[in-house]
Formats: sequence, structure tokens, C-alpha cells
Amino acid sequence: MKRLYLIFLLMSLVMVFSGCATHGARWSELRPTRDNGKWLFIPKDDLPTSHIHTMHADIFGKHVSGYNYLVLKAVDKVQSHAPDGGGYFIGLKAVPAESPMGYPLSLFGLPLLNPPRKTSYCSGSSYTVFIEALNLIFPDGAKRLTLENFEAMRMQEPDSGRREDGVKFWGHWNADGNGSQFALVQYSGMGREVKPCEARPGDFMNISWTNGGGHSVVFLGWLLNKDGKLGIAYWSSQGGTKGMSDVYADSVSRIRAVKAVRLTRPAKLFRFKPDTPVKTKVPGDPLNY
Repeated sequence: MKRLYLIFLLMSLVMVFSGCATHGARWSELRPTRDNGKWLFIPKDDLPTSHIHTMHADIFGKHVSGYNYLVLKAVDKVQSHAPDGGGYFIGLKAVPAESPMGYPLSLFGLPLLNPPRKTSYCSGSSYTVFIEALNLIFPDGAKRLTLENFEAMRMQEPDSGRREDGVKFWGHWNADGNGSQFALVQYSGMGREVKPCEARPGDFMNISWTNGGGHSVVFLGWLLNKDGKLGIAYWSSQGGTKGMSDVYADSVSRIRAVKAVRLTRPAKLFRFKPDTPVKTKVPGDPLNY
């Protein structure tokens, strides 16, 4: 009798895990991504010849498991909307105004953005990846999301006007500085900081340039150039690539600091308090390799 019970239990577990694979992400993907604390270098032979592609989960996903893999699948989904990059544009006073992303974005079928343009910019592209990753992680999310927390995720005000920097989730993500840290770590508790040596493909990263500017990206991996010096691979929307594309830089000499954040507790989406305060004086981490 005991043996029959064990067989029944094993069959039940198989059915549960198979159901997870059929109706959403595999159960093994629904957990925080781990690292060994050491720099991860992407072999140059692994880098695709085209910087615009939808193979991020295949190419960079073999280095990770857990939520980061689903972030990379989300990159592929977002990039598929712009096979030529989609264009890059920033201009608050332009008519029509700048658009964070070029296609209508929804969270669990609930609208976050009605784009005024078909172009994108950096924080808009990284935030869109984050939202599409949530759509993959929670196929039943609409049943769990409160109206208050949905409203906090919107990229526009109810009248379709621009949501200002520092206002709720998107406003923190889009703010100057280390926006993904403001939104994921402080505001919602959905993520945690990771050191540069711990960064893995599918982490979100803010880059602070030596010229004083900044960039919001999805990290793809570290590179080593022919002299053994540090380089970086990331995906985002930028003017130099005319929209969404990978960037493979042989040098980090233009980078003053970075702040990497990993999605670790996505279920906090349903529990965070939209009035949570955020401290914006968060220093970046230097690249001491």
C-alpha cells in the first residue's frame, strides 16, 4: 500500500510540473537566478553577427536559469516588434511627444501605454522587457493584480499624458540616476542589487557614463578584448543603433559606474505599497576588474 502511495505521489508531481511547462514558464524558471560571485565572460564566438536579433534566450540564456531566462525571452519578444530597431527619439516638447516604446504595452492585458510614436528610448525599452517578463511569469496575473497596483505600473496618466519622473513605478524607473534600483529594490521590493562581478544575462543595469549621462539596459554579459581588458554586452534602445539593439563594447573606459539589479521576488508586484518612498542618492559601483 505504501509503495502504491509513493507511485501515486510521483505521478502527481510529474503532472504538476508538466502543467507548469504547458501553461506558462517551466517550474525551473520560476525562481531567482543564482550566480557564483565570479565574472561571467561571454565567448566572442557566441556573439551573433547581427546586433538586432531575437535569439537572446538561446544565446545568452544558456548561462542562466530562473527569472533571468524569462527576461531574455522578453527581450526577444520586445525586439520582434522592431526588426529594424524601430528608431530612437527623445523630445519632451516635440509634437507628438517622445514615446518610451513604439507598440501598445499591456500588463496581463491591462493597458499601460498608448504610444504617441513608434520610436523608443532606453528606459522605456528596459521597462517594457520587465513588463513582458512579468507577463511570462504570471499567466494568471490579472486575477491577482489590484487596481491600485496596476495604476502604479502605468506609463501614462489616465488622460494619456506623460507620467513624470519619480511618480510611482514607471516614474522611478524612468528617473535620472539608477532608476531600476529605485523601482525594483526600494519602491517595490521585487529585486535586489548585485555587484558587477555577480551580474548575469537578464539583469537590469543602469550605466553612468564618464561624460555625466546615463543609460538603462538589459545586461547580456561581460566581454574580454584581445588585450584581456574588460568589455560589456547589453541590449537597449540608443541613438547609435537607431533604436533597440545589442551593443558589444570592447572597452568600458567610457563607463564611470554601473548599478545592476536582479528580479528576485516578482510576486511583490501584487503586494507593494504605491506610496512607498524612494531615496535617489544611490551611488553606482565602479568596474574594478
